Amino acid sequence: MTAVDPNSPAGPTFWAVASDVAEPLGRWLTMLASERRYSEKTVEAYARDARFFLEAMTRRFRHPVTTSDLNALRPADIRSFLAERREAEVSSRSLARAMSAIRSAIGFLEREGLATLAPFAAMKSPRVKESLPRPLAETDARRIATGDIAKDTQAPWLKARDIAVFSLLYGCGLRISEALALTAADFDMSRSSSAIRVVGKGGKERIVPLLPAIRDAITDYRRLCPYQPPRHEPIFRGERGGPLNPRIVQRRMAEMRGALGLPASATPHALRHSFATHLLAAGGDLRAIQDLLGHASLSSTQIYTKVEPARLLDAYRDAHPRA
Repeated sequence: MTAVDPNSPAGPTFWAVASDVAEPLGRWLTMLASERRYSEKTVEAYARDARFFLEAMTRRFRHPVTTSDLNALRPADIRSFLAERREAEVSSRSLARAMSAIRSAIGFLEREGLATLAPFAAMKSPRVKESLPRPLAETDARRIATGDIAKDTQAPWLKARDIAVFSLLYGCGLRISEALALTAADFDMSRSSSAIRVVGKGGKERIVPLLPAIRDAITDYRRLCPYQPPRHEPIFRGERGGPLNPRIVQRRMAEMRGALGLPASATPHALRHSFATHLLAAGGDLRAIQDLLGHASLSSTQIYTKVEPARLLDAYRDAHPRA
């Protein structure tokens, strides 16, 4: 496979890094994209975090970082980098992600005999405060997904489009990127169709059940839509016929959030959280919900088990006279 050139104008730049580090780092980025199948944005984030670290080490060593420098790293060097990022007011969550990226890069170099992960073994990633998903109430999620508060001034096909998109987010638990990437080829719009093919993170495919009401919403939108894109292009279109921009969906959600008096946490992604939380509250199997959401790890899905108890505790604290 052809390696990404991290110092090329088209790729992420590792500032003042020696050539014996730049070339294998290019192969690391290529591995993330091709073998690990990380998204483009994830690869960019990993490259950016590695660049920040190498910039810090270049300042610390006062010369472009070499493989010899990476083999001579000490825990004090890493602590110095973390302290520098703290001074730049980088959050614990971002620092934890940065450490994950740096460990990935150094681990790749270690497997090639060019660096060592030993100093990282003594380092703990910054502790990240767990934040629970904030789902919508069932009545609010239903009103948004069914277009109950859609604008009367909208063209009928735009109103139908919004209903179809929000129905997929709440009724199928899709990410907004997954919903907007759906093509006609992903649907079998016959009356007997009961599932859709979804391509999630890392290009992983999953089959998601399609409820009749959601299927009907998509059918209505496609019937009214003045644009008929090719079979393998996204079906959801903007007013001028191009692929629907996620910002349009976010803007529509903000309008409905205001109409319902919902907090800023009521985003399109909150509909996905609502899908998982409401299924679990109704007795849904955790493993099945994991498959429906496309989570690689069950631990990502288990966080929803904490949502309902947390909401009950909030209600207790708000209502009980001795809370």
